[in-house]
Amino acid sequence: MERKIVRTADGSKTIQLTDWNEQYHSLHGAVQEAYHVFIEAGLRQFSDRELSILEVGFGTGLNALITLLEAPSLGLKLHYTALETAPVSEAEWRELGYGSALDTTGAALWYEALHGCPWEEPFTLRDGFTLTKNNTDLRQFVAPAPAYDLIYFDAFGARVQPDLWTEDIFSSMFSALRPGGILVTYSAKGSVRRAMEAVGFRTERLPGPPGKREMLRASKPQDAHSLA
Repeated sequence: MERKIVRTADGSKTIQLTDWNEQYHSLHGAVQEAYHVFIEAGLRQFSDRELSILEVGFGTGLNALITLLEAPSLGLKLHYTALETAPVSEAEWRELGYGSALDTTGAALWYEALHGCPWEEPFTLRDGFTLTKNNTDLRQFVAPAPAYDLIYFDAFGARVQPDLWTEDIFSSMFSALRPGGILVTYSAKGSVRRAMEAVGFRTERLPGPPGKREMLRASKPQDAHSLA
């Protein structure tokens, strides 16, 4: 499948899969989308605690990098698990240049470190941030349930990978979350929301990032131990 790096509307870059007409991030702004969907609607719902995050679609590493940079200001100690079936090449992540795009002290070094750290084992990038990258498919991943407080659901869209947006998948995500945990995604499709609700999630439609009217946030009820 042909892959090319393209510039998005906020000046940051992303990878485009031309055969699918699909991008790793929004063409309306890769960095803006990451902050809006995963940081504002997800990470910033927590503070002053230890937190376990599961990211579905490590991709370019942008969400992980921004999370690493934002966590200290929120008083969060993070255990970050990421799933990815096709890791980007070194040439690709270097050309994307998110460390420079974020214009934050140390971002370039952290960006290189998270791509350079080993797969399939926990790696402490810095005090308060441990990353475990798994080269595996979501459909084969078995989470130690319940293990996570927050899920970044950043799989490719349902148009090109409909089997990643089903009741079965969201049932496994529901089981993986601790009671009171949340899942955030850029998608706002009605079929996605209905699949989430069918397995026990409570859903919210939130304002979307640039270029999207809405996005979804799903929460697992505090009493979900009696529902799961």
